[in-house]
Amino acid sequence: MDCMQQTTHNISGTDHGHCHLKLVNFKVHDNHTSHETQGLSEKQLVVRRGKPFKLSLLFCGRLWNPHTERLVLEVWLGSLSERIPVQFGNKWSDLQHWSATIYPDDCASKSVTVHICSPVLSSVAVYNLLVHIETKYNRKSYAVGSFVLLCNPWLKDDPVYMPLDAQIQEYIKSDYGLVFMGTNLNVRSRPWSYGQYEPGVLEACLRLLQVSPQHLSDKDKDYIRRADPVYLSRVVCAMVNCNDDLGILEGKWQGSYKDGVKPTDWSSSADILHHWVSSNYSPVRYGQCWVFASVLCTVMRVLGIPSRVVTVFNAAHDGNANQKIEEFYSSTGEKLNLSKDSIWNFHVWVECWMRRLDLGAEFDGWQIVDPTPQEKSAGIFCCGPCPVGAVQQRCLGVPYDTPFLYASVDADIVQLIVRDGLVVGRRMDTESVGQLIYTKSIGSDSPENLTSTYKRRHQVVQYREQPHAMLLHSSNMQSYTVTLEGAEVSSPEGMSPGLEVSLSINGVPTVGESISMSVTVTNQSSNPRVLMEYLNAQLKEYNSDPQKSFWKTHREVHIQPHEVLTLKHTIPPSDYESVMADDDIVNLAVVIKDVRTEERVLDTKDFNISSPQITIEIEGGDSIQMKKEHTVQVSFTNNFTKTLSGAVLTVEGSGLLKGKQEVRLPLLQPGKKIEKRMSIMATSPGTKVLMATFSHSNSPTVISRSLHKVSVVAA
Repeated sequence: MDCMQQTTHNISGTDHGHCHLKLVNFKVHDNHTSHETQGLSEKQLVVRRGKPFKLSLLFCGRLWNPHTERLVLEVWLGSLSERIPVQFGNKWSDLQHWSATIYPDDCASKSVTVHICSPVLSSVAVYNLLVHIETKYNRKSYAVGSFVLLCNPWLKDDPVYMPLDAQIQEYIKSDYGLVFMGTNLNVRSRPWSYGQYEPGVLEACLRLLQVSPQHLSDKDKDYIRRADPVYLSRVVCAMVNCNDDLGILEGKWQGSYKDGVKPTDWSSSADILHHWVSSNYSPVRYGQCWVFASVLCTVMRVLGIPSRVVTVFNAAHDGNANQKIEEFYSSTGEKLNLSKDSIWNFHVWVECWMRRLDLGAEFDGWQIVDPTPQEKSAGIFCCGPCPVGAVQQRCLGVPYDTPFLYASVDADIVQLIVRDGLVVGRRMDTESVGQLIYTKSIGSDSPENLTSTYKRRHQVVQYREQPHAMLLHSSNMQSYTVTLEGAEVSSPEGMSPGLEVSLSINGVPTVGESISMSVTVTNQSSNPRVLMEYLNAQLKEYNSDPQKSFWKTHREVHIQPHEVLTLKHTIPPSDYESVMADDDIVNLAVVIKDVRTEERVLDTKDFNISSPQITIEIEGGDSIQMKKEHTVQVSFTNNFTKTLSGAVLTVEGSGLLKGKQEVRLPLLQPGKKIEKRMSIMATSPGTKVLMATFSHSNSPTVISRSLHKVSVVAA
């Protein structure tokens, strides 16, 4: 950065007739300890705004005379600068302006210690520092280096202030997190290494601000606005995806990932940030929601804004902003790809902690920031910050993007059974969306349930059409019109009420075992009935409609008046193993049809299958010393009933291993084990993640993935 308008001199001096500045000691160790920035950078001084930091000035030539020579510091940010006259005394000026103070006991003969304090609302950036020695007759100026200024969650006057040390430890200092995935019936956790102490990560986060469209179009305006965490979060959110700018990640949700990295193969933000910088800011391929969110969480923690990764199970993507998601099913229970809206089994975003000075105290606290590119906000692909409180209170006019985020956690699902272009059944589900909202608990790997912070369930009925998830039969249903392939159709009349159906999965399905389910049918009428039961299972990605059915069954059922029938079904492993992989989800639907009245009722469940386990063991335990070799054993046992061909066990770990370690076996018999021993060595302290995957040629992709947390302590 070209920060000098006047002549500068190198810090050296041989003229003993004058006072010269010889050396500036930035007191990096002391300042980093005092400012809670240890480990963020080995190259630069990193300090937090609104808190004094110190540096020592060493003079040569004659002694510095404070009576005739005035010391003035100057900080530069782009073309913006501020002069800071050095004062003597024991009192700090207010936190609204820069100040520099020398205490009387810090005045040694040839060196002085200057305490510098930035305003509490300083901009997050790299600042250049000058020192001027001024007399009546001349001025000597020295460019002495630069320092990084970050937000200060320890300081009460900072908008990102967080009162509890345990919160700051978890949401700022911790470099390790968990992402919750799967379905609300079978939640999985996935370790993630945020990696803010990995070499180069701080520098990458600062470069991200420098290559943003806001900075490139108007540097000074961007620098001024960077004091505001609301502005910072919008800039960073847009820069995590590459849709509008030189952003970090390119999203991809289907097709081949061969020209990049499959999203499920990432486990570290540091790897992604290093890729981005080393490719001269070309987008890293590929990300999905939890990857975007985890990288955003890293950048925000580095900048000093408390952040956590949050998972919404059954998140609605409401493209037309009507707070309703339409889903279409065939009369035999197959889900049809006819809706522009969708329900994601899980969606991951970030909550950032800040006061909303633009909105008022009622909207302070956690703010949703979602970097996954779904819909544009003010013309760019970013979302938030939106106060969680605005979602809970349904204040849809509050910026930013509240209607979209409210729908994500509280939209209604309208499920329509369609036959020959006609809607022959309708069910309103007001409970499933946002059914579970999780984040990692403070200081533990268990989930913290945030659902009540987003949803006031006792108030929901006020603005809902239907308070319960149920079929709306034609006798109490208005004609429902829908456009399918250009034809307007409406529901048939004359169906008698009195049928209910519910579908449940028994236990937690595990790869290699049969999937067991129950269908409960209730006949509320006074007549016996002849029914047809249709069951249909389809494979799906977590964020999209299902693919072709891989299992279906139907049968005739007789039910007596007021009888409750429970019908049992199983899907054997042979029917799903060839199509299902580690991250897949099953969409299961049942349609019960009254043969005489043609009344149809529907229930659906999405579920995921638990993978077989990979064992990871570190000799001597999971806490290891930095820069010391440790042995790891990784193994997988074939618990299937069949021989697996082309078995591959792969291990990798950012900050622990260079590259991937792999072992292959042409055949792995039932009950036999594949294993790999290797050495790991950590290059930096903190929490790292070892990731092991197992695949074989009988399966289309990885069938098991295991992640193992490793704590690294300095030697």
